[in-house]
Amino acid sequence: MSNARTLTMAQAIAEAIGQEMDRDPRVFAMGEDIGSYGGIFSATSGLLARFGPERIRDTPISESAFIGAATGAAAAGMRPIAELMFVDFFGVCMDQIYNHLAKNRYMSGGQVKLPVVLMTAIGGGYGDAAQHSQCLYATFAHMPGLKVVVPSNAYDAKGLMIQAIRDDNPVVYFFHKGIMGLPWMKYFDGATNGVPEEAYTVPFGQAAVVREGRHVTVVAVSQMVHKALAAAKQLQTEGIDLEVIDLRTLVPLDRETVIRSVGKTGRLLIADEDYLEFGLSGEIAAVVAERLDQIALKAPVRRLGVPGVPIPYSRPLEEAVIPSMQSIADACRLLMDAQLNQAA
Repeated sequence: MSNARTLTMAQAIAEAIGQEMDRDPRVFAMGEDIGSYGGIFSATSGLLARFGPERIRDTPISESAFIGAATGAAAAGMRPIAELMFVDFFGVCMDQIYNHLAKNRYMSGGQVKLPVVLMTAIGGGYGDAAQHSQCLYATFAHMPGLKVVVPSNAYDAKGLMIQAIRDDNPVVYFFHKGIMGLPWMKYFDGATNGVPEEAYTVPFGQAAVVREGRHVTVVAVSQMVHKALAAAKQLQTEGIDLEVIDLRTLVPLDRETVIRSVGKTGRLLIADEDYLEFGLSGEIAAVVAERLDQIALKAPVRRLGVPGVPIPYSRPLEEAVIPSMQSIADACRLLMDAQLNQAA
């Protein structure tokens, strides 16, 4: 590999798509404002000038139509990337996603491949209210037939996108608006990192231990990884050493990395920007609960997530419902206190 340059997540995703379009003429992209505008979160920036409107297709505002078209194109041998502008819009095209994209390979007995990447923006933190600020990746992970990818940084974003485009199954690829490196939105610098010029893949189902620690395992994805790392830096001054795991993909899910880490620390916090009820945090807690014959927990598992309310427009209310660096740090302190109380 050549020396890595520093790219934003948006630049890394656009580069991955462009390299795969160069490599494979079957790859094309479609969605609202992905052409001359470059996608409202810049995930397709510069691609129209390189590949033209036949392969970078601006679509009407009809998500059912273009996601259905992507599914049909994939069945006919193409490898489409469809951008659903906000994940919150899945309601208007759910039948195409759930009953066609997710199921048709199974229902054809494996005869029909559906190599579609459904790319979509997630996350709040900038006052875009209830219909533009959710994460919802657990909703899609709950549906058989879809692979679910949630990168937290530019290096992973490129490698996971290339892996997604090359996969013969439908992949839902979630990028958090707050870590795309957009000039008009405050973001975590750690999401912008070194990215090789060459094409490479990041395998699905392999979580990353982004920080090793001794006392508490924090499991997270996407922007929450950066909040966990910030909490770890703060807690280090108090003698509390966090191990931070970035799952990177929910389907497939790397259970073994979580089990190994919790087996070492004896304490687990799941920090999630999706809804708390019936979501990722409950799934990871269940994974650990089912392996308690191999793990000696020192404190009860703790979970952070968005409570069962729509994401508020009000900035103070939005900050109250989305887990923060401070709420992660506080939860880890409680986990350490639980051990002290237990010992007493």
